[in-house]
Amino acid sequence: MIGGGQLGRMLAWAGLPLGLDFVFLDPSADSPASAFGPVIVAPFEDREAVFKLAGAVDVVTYEFENLAAHLLREVAAARLVLPPPLALEVSQDRLLEKQLFQKLGVPTTRFVPVSGRDDLEAAVATTGLPAVLKTRRFGYDGRGQAVAGDAALLDAAFQRLMGAPGGLILENHVSFERELSLIACRDRAAEIRFYPLAENVHQQGILRSSRVPADVDAEVSRAAMGYARSLLTHLDYVGVLAIEFFLKNGKLIANEMAPRVHNTGHWSIEAAETSQFENHLRAITGLPLGETRLRGEALLVNAVGRLPEIHPLLELPGVHFHDYRKAPRPARKVGHVTALAASAAELEKVMPKLLVQMPFETVS
Repeated sequence: MIGGGQLGRMLAWAGLPLGLDFVFLDPSADSPASAFGPVIVAPFEDREAVFKLAGAVDVVTYEFENLAAHLLREVAAARLVLPPPLALEVSQDRLLEKQLFQKLGVPTTRFVPVSGRDDLEAAVATTGLPAVLKTRRFGYDGRGQAVAGDAALLDAAFQRLMGAPGGLILENHVSFERELSLIACRDRAAEIRFYPLAENVHQQGILRSSRVPADVDAEVSRAAMGYARSLLTHLDYVGVLAIEFFLKNGKLIANEMAPRVHNTGHWSIEAAETSQFENHLRAITGLPLGETRLRGEALLVNAVGRLPEIHPLLELPGVHFHDYRKAPRPARKVGHVTALAASAAELEKVMPKLLVQMPFETVS
């Protein structure tokens, strides 16, 4: 596992009952996953360390995207690397990602690459205003992007983001009705399973909550699965893939994808027959995929900045608590809770009490 954060921790936890052993590569010796296996302590771009990891395992996987994809391509010549490095390369660059969506007929917002001020002025003619200026690389949780409603704000955003590695991309701002995400999984035998669509709420670019199943028409769910199937097949993908969508006027618009287990699927630990973490491991190790059926209605809420008081949370029916063992810090996800209920009505009784207790502390 390249990366020893909370996703690596949850993957390892899911893999222990399957008899799997883990080795992690992470810059921190006491990373959240360190309780579940030895850690090679080194920067992620350390070639010697990456090959040391590969030499110690049968399969290499990763828990986040900001990695040296060219190193994984080298490793893949000698060791199985899943998901494939091509998927990582595409997801690392917002322009390549949008271009792939277009190629496969997955709807996107209007977008134009921007390398200088002249490009920016020309791009506005295509995207219109308001627009979102983003770095092509290294953006997450709202970082590396700015919404601009007029030319002055766009200029200020350009001044702040110019010089970013890989350049910028300007996208038309989508006035969406809902944010949705789909967790999909494909195994080595090309078997594909889908989890139900989740409806997500973001604050300041950070995921606050996910509710599943999303209250959408069956046609919307079928469309999302069709788009995901096209991506999985084209990339010869193995493992879990997450795709985030906007819903506008009953139609889906793809925002981005993540070639890994995803925060909007954490609810699956308690609320699905097989969690996204277990299915990712089943897929990459050649085991059959597990069922993705729901066990009930579920709501996931992130703890951002600091952890809540555990005792009053666990007094609520159907609530499950996860501590990532991360130091508190503004805008940092340090844990989550999932509430599971037999019906939407039961879940809605718990929701207000749950949301009010969950911290959301960001940089002011």
